[in-house]
Amino acid sequence: MGTGFEPARAFQLRDLANLRNGPGYATPPIEAIISDLRYNLDMSDNIANNNSSNEAETSKFKKPELEKDLLIWIAPSRPFKRRDRQFYLTTVSIAGIVSLILFLAEGAMPVILIISLIFLYYVMSTVEPEVIEYKITDRGVKIAGGATPWEMLTRFWFSKRYDTELLVFETRKIPNRMELVIKPENKEDIRKILKDYLLEEEASPSNLDKAIDWFSKKLPQ
Repeated sequence: MGTGFEPARAFQLRDLANLRNGPGYATPPIEAIISDLRYNLDMSDNIANNNSSNEAETSKFKKPELEKDLLIWIAPSRPFKRRDRQFYLTTVSIAGIVSLILFLAEGAMPVILIISLIFLYYVMSTVEPEVIEYKITDRGVKIAGGATPWEMLTRFWFSKRYDTELLVFETRKIPNRMELVIKPENKEDIRKILKDYLLEEEASPSNLDKAIDWFSKKLPQ
């Protein structure tokens, strides 16, 4: 393949040949010949450097690596335990007493909040959760297709609710907790994988956690 300056050089050599055959021909000065050779060599070096630069730029753009799945399991989307009629009677009685006290002290807004929470708890205790796919990859955690990268997670620990094993993450976004239902037989495999990315350490319970724990102990099991 040519270097790009050969046509120009051929044109110059043709002119020199015509002059040599024509009248009044004189041999070009040695400085002109040296200058012409130096120009051609510089052009050749520039083209070679440009080709090397293009190859280096191309080598920088490597094909991105595919995400690697480390562990996949299927489980309910949340802990679930079906309650009997006695449980709801006790819950409503306790909530009624607390609501009356808060109504006398603070007004109607706390009572509305308690009623909303009781209704939500009733729905979650009667409607069975859907079964979804959980996945741990080399880039983060996925729950039903929704991804959370490792950068958004700080630490993890294991917990239990309603005889259901849970994997709990502390996150950098509200509500600062993320719970995954796990199978007991996968617990050690999960711990082994996560220790390469996060610290295993249980966070101190918040005031809300303490209030929920106290309230749950007052209810029939």
